[in-house]
Amino acid sequence: MSDATSPPKPAEFDGFAADYDAALNKGISLSGEPKDYFIGGRINFLRRTLHRLQLTPRKPRVIDFGCGTGSSFSTLRRVLDAVEVIGIDVSGAELEIARRENPWARAYEADNAPADLSADLAYSNGTFHHIPPAERPGVVSRIYSQLKPGGIFALWENNPWNPGTRMVMKRIPFDRDAITLSAPETRRMVQGAGFELLRTDFMFIFPRSLAVLRGVEPALSCLPMGAQYQVLCRRPG
Repeated sequence: MSDATSPPKPAEFDGFAADYDAALNKGISLSGEPKDYFIGGRINFLRRTLHRLQLTPRKPRVIDFGCGTGSSFSTLRRVLDAVEVIGIDVSGAELEIARRENPWARAYEADNAPADLSADLAYSNGTFHHIPPAERPGVVSRIYSQLKPGGIFALWENNPWNPGTRMVMKRIPFDRDAITLSAPETRRMVQGAGFELLRTDFMFIFPRSLAVLRGVEPALSCLPMGAQYQVLCRRPG
């Protein structure tokens, strides 16, 4: 496994492809929930946020950047009423699974993805902590170019200020040595690429054992308590 300054490389993710979901579910089992709970929670929260901001795109073309095995494709299409979902990832082996399980979606290796996809929305979850810090600004700039003017970027990352998040990441082989980003770091990164910041929200505060309290999570989303956060931003148009 890589050292603390070297997140997993594409070939390493190829090795995780067959067992990716099992390893992820084992890690997040501390929360009492499977991965699908978090997929649905993120994308439904994104939909509600766009609705409140009156920025919901009609029949959007959606990029899933860092799509892995494509486990979010169907939820993105259904919840956002997307006309097209385009997956981008560095792992050819994971993309093979994504294409096989979702033949209706397009999927590209990152180096071969078109520079301009004219997408309405880009979604990324837990990807940037695997990208070496020096390469992150260039990746954000590429996503910027793949969006239409006025396009939305929803960047979800693990919250390093949450002790439970750090514990979960240590249990997942491909997250163990990842270099996390705080919400302020992520905001500065997207602004540096030219994005206009819209808002930052923290989600997934309570584990399943405290599920009765989850109804208040949206009201607490401004506080840096949740296991993950969303930085929502827009390409000026």
